[in-house]
Amino acid sequence: MNILGVRLELLDLMCQIAIESHPNEFVAVLLEKDGVIDELNFLPGTTSGESHANLHYDMMPLDPHVAGSAHSHPNGVLQPSDADLRFFPVIGRYHFIIGLPYTRSDWRCYHADGTAAKMVVIP
Repeated sequence: MNILGVRLELLDLMCQIAIESHPNEFVAVLLEKDGVIDELNFLPGTTSGESHANLHYDMMPLDPHVAGSAHSHPNGVLQPSDADLRFFPVIGRYHFIIGLPYTRSDWRCYHADGTAAKMVVIP
């Protein structure tokens, strides 16, 4: 799977979901189509609070287009936590963190190993 970038509309949606979820975190699975991350999927049974969000891995779609995950950090920190670094390798290759105040510039993307990933925003 060669990822070319993330759709701007999806980035805006992730920011809006983070705003609406605040002060709790949100977490969702990201899907790609033709190399562009353009959809997110909320899994049944997902729980969240002010400092956590948990997925039920057994609810993951059996879909080769799963690209990774997106979740918010209500504290505004855009670096992966230790819990994030344990979570990332389980779901895909690209992981977005959206931080307070949840604008188009308040996000970062990471590879499953926690290293920064370059991600182009596609209009």
